[in-house]
Amino acid sequence: MRISVDTGSGVPPFEQVRSSIAEQIRSGELPVGTKLPTVRALAADLGIAVNTAAKAYRELEQAGLIETRGRAGTFVSDAGDQAAARAAEAAATYARTTHALGIPADEALAIVRAALGV
Repeated sequence: MRISVDTGSGVPPFEQVRSSIAEQIRSGELPVGTKLPTVRALAADLGIAVNTAAKAYRELEQAGLIETRGRAGTFVSDAGDQAAARAAEAAATYARTTHALGIPADEALAIVRAALGV
């Protein structure tokens, strides 16, 4: 797992950690079942407060991307795979809808980009 925290960034450290782990899960770099470091170990490795690391883990757990199994530790959940499947299904529905409405592909993609804010 590779994470870096830019202390000069306007993005809070917990969000940098959360988004980095989430992206690695979504990309498959952190596959389902991967054991993550403890909150204390992650905080020490990154030079951040334990509460900051804990907040990132809490948000990832609420999103269903990771799960804590008591004393066994924290692991990448299979919910990330389910989320990707649901997103693909939604994308297919959107593609069928825009096609039926006669919206060209480049315009449909522009609509998606605007909705995503990118």
